[in-house]
Amino acid sequence: MIVIDAASPVPPFEQLRAQLARQIQDRTLAVGARLPTIRHLAADLGLAVNTVGRAYRELEEAGLIETRGRAGSFVSAAGEEGRERARRAAADYAAVIASIGLDAGEALRIVQAALAAGAAAPASS
Repeated sequence: MIVIDAASPVPPFEQLRAQLARQIQDRTLAVGARLPTIRHLAADLGLAVNTVGRAYRELEEAGLIETRGRAGSFVSAAGEEGRERARRAAADYAAVIASIGLDAGEALRIVQAALAAGAAAPASS
């Protein structure tokens, strides 16, 4: 279920994009699930077609959905691949931390700093 808050300072396309991304990441929307057409979702949510189209384009650019022409838009398996890459990177990081003898608290602070730096970096397009 998608809810758009018209009073929110967050633009409607971003509210939609974030909610769909969250549903894909938490597997509420499974890999291969067909998304509503842009026109249908726009009508259901009372949004402009271009607003929904922008959210879908950004989800596609992020690899979370794929559009198959007239067949529609579907949840991509790339999200699962990304999760697996993150899991492998975390396992590699844990091995490095163990090999150099850092404690878990320090390791987590390093990760938090890296994530904060990544979130603060401007997005490349």
